[in-house]
Amino acid sequence: MAVHPIIEVPDPRLRTISTAVDTVDQDIRTLIDDMFDTMYAARGIGLAAVQIGVPKRVIVMDLQEEEDADGKPVRDPRVFINPEVIESSEDEAIYTEGCLSVPEQFAEVVRPATARVRWLDADGKPHDEVLEGLLATCIQHEMDHLAGIIFIDHLSRLKREMVLKKLAKARKAAA
Repeated sequence: MAVHPIIEVPDPRLRTISTAVDTVDQDIRTLIDDMFDTMYAARGIGLAAVQIGVPKRVIVMDLQEEEDADGKPVRDPRVFINPEVIESSEDEAIYTEGCLSVPEQFAEVVRPATARVRWLDADGKPHDEVLEGLLATCIQHEMDHLAGIIFIDHLSRLKREMVLKKLAKARKAAA
């Protein structure tokens, strides 16, 4: 298990289209463990393998929406291998999204409110479920990464340029 560097915009590797996983084997499980370590270290709620330089159709998520008696987040790790949206609602939801590959930048994105998704888990077991709320938004956001799409691609050109300028300014200030 290891924490990997997260690829950030404008790195062209983020535009790579990820390939399907043929077999859920120990190498994929190790990748999944590394992805969770990386995501938790970065305090994120979702990560696609391509964001750590592995263009495979693997996503990890943990929305951590619950807290225990001590106020610590209750982990609810989920793995999506070869996910595909079977259908999505016409109803839309607006969420303020962020991305580990576009650090500390947020913008409202409109997506289908629900999505029926089919995927394999870390044991290779198939799932088919209707996802809604933040889970639906997050899976669609991460699946975009598998197709080489970043959440800022859903913004108007003006808003996208504003986000990128803010990111450049933050990087310059940190240097």
